[in-house]
Amino acid sequence: MRIDGVQHYLWRAVDQDGEIVDFFLQRRHDAKAAKRFFRRLLKIHRDEPRKIVTDKLRSYGVAHRELIPDTIHDTSQYANNHAELSHQPMRVRERVMRRFKSIRQAQRFLTVHAAVYNLFNLGRHLISATHYRFFRLRALASWKYAAAL
Repeated sequence: MRIDGVQHYLWRAVDQDGEIVDFFLQRRHDAKAAKRFFRRLLKIHRDEPRKIVTDKLRSYGVAHRELIPDTIHDTSQYANNHAELSHQPMRVRERVMRRFKSIRQAQRFLTVHAAVYNLFNLGRHLISATHYRFFRLRALASWKYAAAL
């Protein structure tokens, strides 16, 4: 994404259920940036993951080998779909807003967007209709409570 005429890259971590764990906006897309993002994730979650799934960007391999070599690293073709699909709503918002003007504005928007996305991302195909309705009502109640504050 371009911010103020400069290319920036969105690094995003998504769990196996499609919920956004963390994101990071950086100017670089190299091994140093990947290591910085991995260190940030390891510091926040304090556990070494059993498996990570990435695309075939070579900087992920460098960060994996240096920081978490015991973890399984999957780069198969369709394994990265959770992360790629989580980028789509943000890209639509970015287009509607006609680009972000600063990194601070992008970070602020992405923080709120991730929280709202995780609240309403229910995985409809995994649960029954009655449970879906219950979870949806609970999400709306949480949203009303947060909006009232």
